Parts: sequence; structure tokens; C-alpha cells
Amino acid sequence: MCFQRPYCCDTVALVSVSDGAIVFEHVRYSRPPAGRVLDGVDLTVAAGSVIALVGRSGAGKSTMLRLINGLLLPEEGRVLVDGRPTTDWDLLQLRRNIGYVLQDVGLFPHLTVEGNVAVVPSLLKWEPEKIAARAAEMLQLVGLDPAVYGNRSVRQLSGGQRQRVGVARALAADPPVLLMDEPFGALDPVTRSELHGEFRDIQTRLRKTIVIVTHDMAEAFALADTVGVLVDGRLAACAAPKELARSKDLRIAPLLAPLAEIGALLSPAQP
Repeated sequence: MCFQRPYCCDTVALVSVSDGAIVFEHVRYSRPPAGRVLDGVDLTVAAGSVIALVGRSGAGKSTMLRLINGLLLPEEGRVLVDGRPTTDWDLLQLRRNIGYVLQDVGLFPHLTVEGNVAVVPSLLKWEPEKIAARAAEMLQLVGLDPAVYGNRSVRQLSGGQRQRVGVARALAADPPVLLMDEPFGALDPVTRSELHGEFRDIQTRLRKTIVIVTHDMAEAFALADTVGVLVDGRLAACAAPKELARSKDLRIAPLLAPLAEIGALLSPAQP
């Protein structure tokens, strides 16, 4: 669940910081030469929920992820994680409390599959036995038998398998927050659908606070409890998928159009 402060005529309930694992308070951010990227974004993401951020390229979706993990700092306003502004966190500690999954995965080619999953626990100086057990547990969680895949080079994996390893690595240190930037965008439709199902199963078990960036509204509807639509640096809407699908907002209509086309194709032909 998420909440936004209105910037026009909308009326949306507000919650206190303590109700949200991630909070944006009137955040503005600019990037030359593009100029203003985020323009007064207010957002509260409830702990244990999944929000998908959608919008055109350049709308500010990935910028919001980088603001959450402290890679960027707001020009105005605050971003809070677990009730603390990111400017008050030790950034290394903050990032170790946040898992990050990228579209290109970013696995280390010189490490085995198990070695990649073990990166953060190793940085945290866990005991070797605990690291090995956790890596095996995470590989099992994402559907990769550690006895089969643990010692393989990541170069031997398919795209879908590499993406699964990326998710396992992000979850290995049990972070409360998971950020996912177009995590399934480069995969074929069948593999993508399979990973969507696995994602839902994992979230049912772990209940992480997850922020997903995607260009695909169908993916956002399939994975998220709430969908936030960014338009011109502002949060134009933030609602459950079924509610958003009924929106008549002209700013949102272009993102919903592909879903309408699919629905028309699947509808029985009229006599």
C-alpha cells in the first residue's frame, strides 16, 4: 500500500512516517542537462508491500530507486528508510539493508554461482558455514539446486538462471527492502512469466518491502499491490491495479492502452 500527498485536486489519506518502510517527503531532484527529474514527490510505501513504479522513459523511476539507497540525495525534501532520512544513515549500512536487482543482473564473472550469492554475507563477515548454508538456501528458494548450480560459472547460465541468481544474491543477507530495476525486462515472455510466478511465491513467504521499476503495465499489475504512475516528475496516481485500471485520467491512459488492446484481442468476437 502507498499513499501520496495531492499536488492538484486529488484527495488521498496521509499516514505518519512510522507507518511506512519507505517515505518520500516532497522530494525534488534535478539532473543536468535534463533539468528537473522529480518535482515534489510524496509517497509512503507500507512495510511488506510491493509497489511498482511505471512511466515513460525519463519519468524518474530509476532516480527514485537511487534516492532510496543513497546513491543520490534529494535537492529538496527527504527520503526516509525505516524512519530515518537517508542523509542520517551510514550509506554502507543503508545499502547492506537494501537488496538491489538490476536488469543486466551484474553478476561477477570471476565468481561461481554460490560465490555471487555469498558476496554480501561475506562482506558482513558471516561465518563460512553460515554463508554456505545461506547461499544454498537462497538458490533453493529461487529454484536452482545448489548441488547442480552452486559451483558453476555464471557464464554457463541462461538469462533466466542469471536473473534467479541475481534475486538470490539480493536476498542473501535478508534485507528488509528490495529494489528491482527492470528485473525481467531482457527475458523472453515465457521465462518472464515463470519468474513472475516465482516472485509472487517468494514474496508470499518473505514479505519484503519491494519497489519495482518497470515499463510494462501488465508486469506491474501482475506483481504489485500498488502501482505508482510517474508523469513529468510527479506522482500522477498511486493505487491498487484494479482501481488504476478504471482511471479516466488522460495522463495515465497511454500506459493503460496496451492492456486494453490485449483485452480486446482476447475478448470473444461479437456476432
